[in-house]
Amino acid sequence: MGHRHQEPEGEALLLAARSTLEASGEQWTAMRESVFAALSRFAKPASAYDIAEAVSLAQGRRIAANSIYRILDLFVTANLAQRVESANAYVVNAHPGCRHDCIFLVCDRCGMTTHVDDDQLTGALRDVAAASGFAPVRPVIEVRGSCAACLEPLGGAD
Repeated sequence: MGHRHQEPEGEALLLAARSTLEASGEQWTAMRESVFAALSRFAKPASAYDIAEAVSLAQGRRIAANSIYRILDLFVTANLAQRVESANAYVVNAHPGCRHDCIFLVCDRCGMTTHVDDDQLTGALRDVAAASGFAPVRPVIEVRGSCAACLEPLGGAD
C-alpha cells in the first residue's frame, strides 16, 4: 500500500531539494533554485513555458524554455520533480529524498493532478515487466478522470 511522507514547504522544501541535488553530485545554482522555486508555486502541473514565464518575470529578463527543459530533465533524474507524461508538464516532488514510482490521478476537467504512492501496485508492475524480460527504469501510471471537486454538483442543488 502507499506510505506517508513528511512534506516540507517553502524554504524547507528548497533546502531538501538542494541537499538531494548536491548528494547526486550536481551543483545547486541560482538558476536551478529559481526554476525549482517557480515550479513549487504552481498548484497544477506546469509546462516548461509556464516555468520560463514565471522565472522571466521574477528575474526581469527573458529566460528561454530550452534552458528550463534542461533543468527540468536534471530535476526528474535527481528526483526533485516528476513529469506528468500525458500533459507534458511537471510537478515538484514534495519529498525529494524518497525515491519511488509515480502514480498520478489527472482530472480532465480542471487539470488538477494528485500524486499518490502505492509501492505494492508499482512493485507488481515492475515484477510483470521483469517476468517479460524487461527492465523498467521509471514506471509512471496516469489515471485520467474527474477529481472530487469537479464531480460535486454545481451550486449544491440536488
